[in-house]
Amino acid sequence: MVNEFPQVLTIAGSDSDGSAGMQADLHTFFIRKTYGMSVLVAAVAGNSYGIHAVETLPLSFISKQFDVLASDFHIRASKTGMLSDADLIHTVTDAYQTYDFGPLVVDPVITTKHGAQLLEDRAFQALKTKLLPLAEVATPNFFEAQLLTGITIETEEEQRLAAQAIQTLGAKNVIVKGWHHLAAQSEVADYVLLADGTDFWLRHQYFETTHINGTGDTLSATIAAELAKGTDVATAIHIAHDVTTAAIAHEIAVGHKFGPINHWAAENI
Repeated sequence: MVNEFPQVLTIAGSDSDGSAGMQADLHTFFIRKTYGMSVLVAAVAGNSYGIHAVETLPLSFISKQFDVLASDFHIRASKTGMLSDADLIHTVTDAYQTYDFGPLVVDPVITTKHGAQLLEDRAFQALKTKLLPLAEVATPNFFEAQLLTGITIETEEEQRLAAQAIQTLGAKNVIVKGWHHLAAQSEVADYVLLADGTDFWLRHQYFETTHINGTGDTLSATIAAELAKGTDVATAIHIAHDVTTAAIAHEIAVGHKFGPINHWAAENI
C-alpha cells in the first residue's frame, strides 16, 4: 500500500495571490486526483496588480527538499515553473538527474504572456542547454518558442518549424502555443509535435478576458499529473488542453485587475 497513490511534483515559486506558480500547479494536481508535492525555489509578493517583490531560496535548501522527498516518496512525474537564474537551473537539473522523479514537463518560463523577457542571458542559456534536454514534454508559449529557436512565427508552418527546432534542443515532445495577442482574434491554435514524429493541432476559442493568470502552469501541471497516473503523452496533452480551456472560459471574480483562471470549472473533465 505504501506510495501507491500517484504522486506528482512541482518545482516552482510561490505566488502569494494564488493565481499562478506553485499554487496553480497544486490546484491542478488536486482536480486531476493526484497527490501534489513541491520543491519551493522562490517566493513572490504579488497581487492582481502585479509582482512587487521576489526572493529566491538558498540553493542548499532547494537541494535538501529534493533529498528528503526522494528518501520517502515515489514521485511519478514532475514539472518546472519559473526558474529565475542560472545557478538555480543548475541546482534543479543536477537534482533531477540524481533522483528518479519520473518524466519531466518543462514550462520554460522565459517571457510573460505579452512577450517581455524575464530571464537574463546566462539563465536563458542554462534553460536551453541544461533543462530542455531533460524534458519529456516542453510547453513554450508563442514568444518563448521564438526566443528558443530564433524563428519569427507568423504562420502555422513557422509554428511547426519552431516545434521541430525545439526537439533538436532535446525536448522529446513539444507544444508550441499559438499567439493570442492579435486584434479581432477569434481562435488560438496550439501545435503539438510528439517524439515519434506524429503531430496534431489543438484549437480553441479566444477569450477576451483579464483572468488568465496560471494558464501555462495549469496546462503543464495537468500533463504532469496525467503522466503520473500512467496516461500516454498524447492523451495527457489533449486532457490538459481541455482542462485549461474550461478554466479560462468560466471566470471567477477574484482580484481587481489580472485574475486567476477557474480550476473548479475543469474539475470533472
